[in-house]
Amino acid sequence: MLESMLRLWKLKSGDFKSIIKYIDDQFEKFFHGERGLNRRNIADNRVHCCFYFISPFGHGLKPFDIEFMKQLHNKVNIVPVISKADVLTKKEVADLKTRVTKEITANGIKVYSLPDVDEDEDEDYKDEVRQLKEAMPFAVSGSTTFIEAKGKKVRGRLYPWGVVEIENPEHSDFVKLRTMLITHMQDLQEKGVDKDEMKRILQEKEAELKKMQEIMAKMQAEMSVHKV
Repeated sequence: MLESMLRLWKLKSGDFKSIIKYIDDQFEKFFHGERGLNRRNIADNRVHCCFYFISPFGHGLKPFDIEFMKQLHNKVNIVPVISKADVLTKKEVADLKTRVTKEITANGIKVYSLPDVDEDEDEDYKDEVRQLKEAMPFAVSGSTTFIEAKGKKVRGRLYPWGVVEIENPEHSDFVKLRTMLITHMQDLQEKGVDKDEMKRILQEKEAELKKMQEIMAKMQAEMSVHKV
């Protein structure tokens, strides 16, 4: 399941048709599997979540970001993520989060929202969800390198002015993003694709199949005439 949720795509400008097709194809395969006789052994490779990485250098969303997210938001849960946040000051991160949120709303883009918490939930859980909501869109830094900071080994980046610790909430939202994914995975799976969008995809696929069958039938009829 995580493989389908965390598939990584690197986009070039205008190159998102193959991604849309992949997502549609996985939902179609699952749908046809559900209608089949051997439903217990269906491989669920649907894409339930898309981490959409936003450049820290563009002062907000680019036209391509807006267009792509509009193409995507009825098909999968979008979680906007500001990448390379360590190049920004804390104030710049806060300002960019505000700007991105406003642009998402202004352009009618639907992004994943955490579910409301019941009143009888544990207070620690309520506080955790509140912090996650306040942190969105998440601003993260990444590194595969372990360095020494304050006498311990941490995953991070070393700069002349100090160390950025990837799993330090003061430096990055990485831990919050990971927590959101793990604790709300079921919600991500259940929300998934818009039902009307799924119906439209299947209707298009069935129309394409019907058209192909008609072409094949016409070709066979013409071949029969030539034989006679």
